[in-house]
Amino acid sequence: MNYELLKRLCETAGIPGREERVRALVQKEIKGLFDSTTTDAMGSLICTKKATRKKKGVATKRVLIAAHMDEIGFYVRHIDEQGYLWLNPAGGFDPRNLFSRRVMVITDHGDFQGVLNPGGKPIHISSDAERNKVPGTEEFFIDLGRDPAEVRKIAQVGDFVVMHEPFFETPLKVVSKAIDNRMAVFTAIEAIRRVAKSRAGHSCDIVVAFTTQEEVGLRGAQVAANAADAEIGIGLDVNLACDTPGIPDNQRVTKQGLGVAVMIQDSSMISDIELVRQSCALAKRHRIAHQRAVLPRGGQDAGAIQRSGHGARCIAFGPGTRYIHTVTEMVHKSDLEATIELLAVLLGDL
Repeated sequence: MNYELLKRLCETAGIPGREERVRALVQKEIKGLFDSTTTDAMGSLICTKKATRKKKGVATKRVLIAAHMDEIGFYVRHIDEQGYLWLNPAGGFDPRNLFSRRVMVITDHGDFQGVLNPGGKPIHISSDAERNKVPGTEEFFIDLGRDPAEVRKIAQVGDFVVMHEPFFETPLKVVSKAIDNRMAVFTAIEAIRRVAKSRAGHSCDIVVAFTTQEEVGLRGAQVAANAADAEIGIGLDVNLACDTPGIPDNQRVTKQGLGVAVMIQDSSMISDIELVRQSCALAKRHRIAHQRAVLPRGGQDAGAIQRSGHGARCIAFGPGTRYIHTVTEMVHKSDLEATIELLAVLLGDL
């Protein structure tokens, strides 16, 4: 499989509320793939593909797939006299992963590289106690390496910031920032391409919502789901792969290389049992590697779909991902392929 599109998606900047660059990339990529596309008031891209086969006397069901476009990042909240940028997080960060990071500040005057560090003494002059302290996110600032007067000309409160790290592949894995959740955007596009090429067609109306502001509370999905009024919802998102040193086996959630993770329960929803059974049966029939997963903490867009309007039967799935919410998010290629294939066959079967 060619991962060039996934690379472009991951390296495009877009935090909650500022997903417009990702949306523009998706719009360009999906031309001709859907019957209609619109952008709603929240900035989500809503794409509809009508059923290609219908059963006489049976109402056509509507299926909503949610793939959020945003990545975790920051907004600039203050620029001090020395030209340092102070930040407010948009999404959940572990401060232990923020030390000495390269970042990109997106401004009205262009994109500017900088470095992210916490306030405090360097190792050479700090005490043991100072070195062992983990600072809060509010203690981190950005140094653009420019004259303070120039910084104040090019940057302002409200500019946004993303991590600045390249996408790369190994023979087995892909690694990048923003795999959460550009993986889902990539998956939705690739699965719909397969559905479109299938001779069997599909008997449901498919709505793909490339949603906004998931990382701050499933906000875009809530609006999209209320408008779509679908009977069935599918959330596409990363899952935890805690199959790394230092984590007990009974807390791993998923293991990489075992296939797509079919979500049973997370903090935002409990999947519809019939959809779980149908998905797992299809996976077995089509020899798609899969595993079941229960995530004790964390949620995804299907949680909003499930509670929208009159309610919807929902399920979620995606590949187990190592090092979530860092610049080293890692996915096994075979698990990603299994996610795309399961979504495609499920859409053909619903």
